[in-house]
Amino acid sequence: MGSFTYLDDFLKEHVQRGPAGCGCAVAQDGEILYEGYYGYADLEKGRPITPDSVYRQFSMTKVVVCTAAMMLFERGRFLMNDPIYEYFPEWKDTMVAEETGDGAVLIRPVRSPIRVKDCFSMAMGIGYGGDDYTHRVMEQVRANLAKAVGDYTLRQDICAMAQVPVRFDPGTHFLYGFGHELVAGLIEVVSGKRVSEFLQEEIFDPLEMKSTGYRYFGDTRERMVTPYRMQEDGSRVPTTAMFDERHEPDAKYEAGGAGLFSTVRDYLTFSQMLACGGTWRGQQIIGRKTIDLMRSNLMNEQQLKDFQNSYLDGYGYGYGVRTMMQPGVGSSTSVGEFGWTGMLGTYVSIDPSEKASVVYMHNLDPNMEEYTHIRVRNMAYGALR
Repeated sequence: MGSFTYLDDFLKEHVQRGPAGCGCAVAQDGEILYEGYYGYADLEKGRPITPDSVYRQFSMTKVVVCTAAMMLFERGRFLMNDPIYEYFPEWKDTMVAEETGDGAVLIRPVRSPIRVKDCFSMAMGIGYGGDDYTHRVMEQVRANLAKAVGDYTLRQDICAMAQVPVRFDPGTHFLYGFGHELVAGLIEVVSGKRVSEFLQEEIFDPLEMKSTGYRYFGDTRERMVTPYRMQEDGSRVPTTAMFDERHEPDAKYEAGGAGLFSTVRDYLTFSQMLACGGTWRGQQIIGRKTIDLMRSNLMNEQQLKDFQNSYLDGYGYGYGVRTMMQPGVGSSTSVGEFGWTGMLGTYVSIDPSEKASVVYMHNLDPNMEEYTHIRVRNMAYGALR
């Protein structure tokens, strides 16, 4: 085994100039090789980061939810080329908002229906933000829904969003957004259970992930780290995190794209299961070949152009995860290494070729992801035996 001294030194220094606190762990073939916890979960209260600190996962929820859906896929509950309207009939007549050169918007039927795999691969055509026609309609639809029913459910959201014209014909572009809410809804339809129930029974309980969920339970609220906003002068100010209301015990919405909280150790266990062929302590959670499918690149040339930036150099995108295609551009991982990141700085990297995984967490805005994650990844894999 190599030395994790460089990684450890980096984390100690990082909490002096970056996040208030952070946690990181590296494991290989079921063995934890490194853990480091530095700084504070709450600066004002002097509460330190520990292995029990709970972090908002934001988009690292996607990896868990898509894994759960892939478990149902390998049980024959759906096919990737199925039109999504087979599971959500209200999506039968999807329209596309085509912007013309003169600034007008042409609304027409999509040339082909949204397929299940378009939802996994973020190719269904509704994003999270923007100032385009699709996004404006989406905001109005959700405002109307909230006015009509108050705190709405995932299924109510999916039903309402069927009114929104997509930005492009499904499968032609990459657009980060609503696709994984449809994946979560698919879990509910084909399993007959709420997303939280399926995750608890099929993933969290078997893996003994005792500090992971959508809603506060036990002392998870007290163990949640305080989110901070980094000011221009380098000071860190406590802030309110998006979607925190969805952690309340009476909250209804269970999203596919964000909403889980977890600890470094819990998420490390989950990542090791995926790194080691879907097996954990003798239990088969998901098939090895299903994991291989999950981390296969689905992007065409245009979608890769939509997707690429310096943070994602060398990666394509599969069934809910980035997947390494060209390590030579600056990564020390293998082809097929996969994972994702969360809006406030959480990160996971899973390399089945090495049976290795890396989990890093902080909750900071801006999240410093490019500065932090790529360094952590390269130092962690550089120290593997």
